[in-house]
Amino acid sequence: MASDVSIDELRRFAEANGLDQRTFHGDHYDVPEEYLARLIAAGAVSVSSRELLERLRAAGLRLSPSARRSQARG
Repeated sequence: MASDVSIDELRRFAEANGLDQRTFHGDHYDVPEEYLARLIAAGAVSVSSRELLERLRAAGLRLSPSARRSQARG
């Protein structure tokens, strides 16, 4: 799960929907299968990996691997 608006929006949505911070990877969350239906009902949109990357890049939110690791810790 990722945001094409801001990381703050993403974190608020994740927190409001009970996602564990350990699934955060700096610019996206790895979402367990059992959360998908609930997140989609809450407004998330299911997209392919390719679409996810395109949206992150277009919004200027895609991080390098090292930056993702750093963000995930913070």
